[in-house]
Amino acid sequence: MSEIIITLDQLRNMIGLSMYHQGVLCQVIEVLEDGPSLVLISVDEEPAIQPDQHGEAHRRAPVTYTIPVLNDECTELHPVFLALDLLED
Repeated sequence: MSEIIITLDQLRNMIGLSMYHQGVLCQVIEVLEDGPSLVLISVDEEPAIQPDQHGEAHRRAPVTYTIPVLNDECTELHPVFLALDLLED
């Protein structure tokens, strides 16, 4: 079985790119090394109400998504990652 080779540098180069995630226009804002995962921020959706540590409405914050890059066995790219629709400039 071949091993998937994708580097953190390759993922970090994706920061700032725009793409669609499940039909929502998003932008990559961060790479989480553990996983690894991409963090996307929605540029289409209204900000969601963010609760404080007590569960009380605190403020409105942009909707974010954490997208795993590899599957659980780290043998293939995750289907959700593969489904991202990168926008061409």
